[in-house]
Amino acid sequence: MLSYWEKDSLLEYDHIIVGGGITGLSTAISLREKKPGDRILVLERAVLPTGASTRNAGFACIGSATELIDYLETMTEEELVRLIILRWRGLKMLRTRLGDKAIDFQENGSYELISESHLGILDQLGRLNEILKPILGGDAYTVVSSRIPAYGFDPGYARALIENQFEGELNPGKMMRALTALAISCRVEIKTGAHVEQMEESPRDIRVMVSGGIREGPIPFSARNLVICTNAFTSELVPGLDLQPGRGQVILTEPIPGLPFRGIYHFEKGYYYFRELEGRILFGGGRQLNIEGETTTVFGPDRRILDDLKEKLGSIILPGREFQISQCWSGIMAFGSSRMPLVKRHSGKVILGVRLGGMGIALGSAIGEQLADLVLSGE
Repeated sequence: MLSYWEKDSLLEYDHIIVGGGITGLSTAISLREKKPGDRILVLERAVLPTGASTRNAGFACIGSATELIDYLETMTEEELVRLIILRWRGLKMLRTRLGDKAIDFQENGSYELISESHLGILDQLGRLNEILKPILGGDAYTVVSSRIPAYGFDPGYARALIENQFEGELNPGKMMRALTALAISCRVEIKTGAHVEQMEESPRDIRVMVSGGIREGPIPFSARNLVICTNAFTSELVPGLDLQPGRGQVILTEPIPGLPFRGIYHFEKGYYYFRELEGRILFGGGRQLNIEGETTTVFGPDRRILDDLKEKLGSIILPGREFQISQCWSGIMAFGSSRMPLVKRHSGKVILGVRLGGMGIALGSAIGEQLADLVLSGE
């Protein structure tokens, strides 16, 4: 049974946000900026953010060259421009809002290894640079293949190397700590271990039934608006969306003496990505090897993909060098038939901001601002 005090003071809000990752907290902060007097609650199902906000590689990127050229197979140039504007704006908002020092943002270079089968991309860099120049203010992609020997990559695989001067890296753990601290300083209430079981919408408000703790039943919170930022897990609350989960595998080595490169790297249309991290290599990807198996919201290893990552680490990235794996983990992303995030009003009082396609760092802040505007446009 709820007490009088709980019913009187702890259950009613103006806005409830489901999901305490990058997008959810960014939405809460944007709402606070626009509505200083409103009560705002963020509900996160786990003790730590569930999904990919703290389980990604920390790439502050807008997309590799082969990835963006591949996008143009199914998108118009105008659609690609809208997507890159959103990613670029999101990165700038994140850095401005939190500060580079707080998130350990660094510009150690962003590169893409180009294999024999993708050498044709070099002839399209001019077109890609022209598309992106009005957004970025300069040419993003430059061929720097002369650096391959110094970096020690397998020259049989890395036939060319492309640099992107508009990307960087950050620390996702520090980013989430800073984002959480900012939200709390803005008087946003955050409850973790709060699993939303169901929603009940009425003309007056929307009730959210939340389980957690030692209560004998779910706790009914209510608000004028509900914003869902649960990305891959959204189908549990709103079935039938154009949204599929995508699990990503990541490995991390022990420190490697004399590692000859720094920065972030992609290859194979962005399906593989790695970075130098305090003298180690963080390497992730390979989801395309088992799309069906990795279309899941269950965390855990995929041995075939992990073996593939280890093989490529030894043959492409560190040929002839010894290394030891210290950690492996997985994160859950969300994809769909469109590359664009799914940001829309689902019903009178429910708004969605999901399907970020593995680009939550770049998109989360800008999507949060869009969601706040959607909330307030309906009031």
